[in-house]
Amino acid sequence: MQRLYKSSDKKIAGVCGGLSHYINPELDPVIVRAIFLMLCLFNPFLLIGYLIMAVILPDDPIKIVD
Repeated sequence: MQRLYKSSDKKIAGVCGGLSHYINPELDPVIVRAIFLMLCLFNPFLLIGYLIMAVILPDDPIKIVD
């Protein structure tokens, strides 16, 4: 079973990098970051969700280096 972790490929907290790896390991985290930023323009409450995920999600036990 696949688990959701914060990524070691961080720009801010590693949440978008972890989401991109959870969705598809081949997916570039930049795409997820861009989609998230565009969605935040329409719904700023997503930033609260991002902050909650940054606090709750554990760090990746296996450091993923691309």
